[in-house]
Amino acid sequence: MIGILPTSLVIQDKEYKIRTDYRVALTILSAYSDCELNNFDKFLLTIEMLYIDIPPKDNYKEAYEKAVWFLNMRDVEYNVKQPKLYDWEQDESFIFSAINKVIGKEIRNEEYCHWWTFLGYFNEISESTFNTLVCLRSKKIKGIKLTKEEQEFYRKNKEIVDLKMHPTTPEEVAQISELERLINPQ
Repeated sequence: MIGILPTSLVIQDKEYKIRTDYRVALTILSAYSDCELNNFDKFLLTIEMLYIDIPPKDNYKEAYEKAVWFLNMRDVEYNVKQPKLYDWEQDESFIFSAINKVIGKEIRNEEYCHWWTFLGYFNEISESTFNTLVCLRSKKIKGIKLTKEEQEFYRKNKEIVDLKMHPTTPEEVAQISELERLINPQ
């Protein structure tokens, strides 16, 4: 399978065609930040948007697992919680600007780009505003002291550096409220 971009996924020994354009994948991933959608809605949306030929309902669990594999370009450990360093919607303009720099043209003008090709471009992002945002967020999460230049950039651009929180459960809303109370005591 070296060099072959998948256009279908096999579920219960049957091949199902999928939508592979990066726009579809980004739409699915953006839905995961939508606090108005519950996990079941996100599960269904993933299957309905990704698959051209939707598998039978009794195969939805496997179809979803294969969809996650496709979206991540690999198997993912579900229990590992990684800190969020970027948001596809919040950082959209910075991501596209950085990808355009990588490929030397406007990606959004392309009629089609396979999701894995898009992720390849994304993984090659280097010096850019997006990279600066991700680096600052990573340092803040890890408690690493920012340089004077980074502190200045953060002060001037706090609204784009800080990720907006998207609570999805009452527990998360309570946790965020408590965190905000601790950060901004009055």
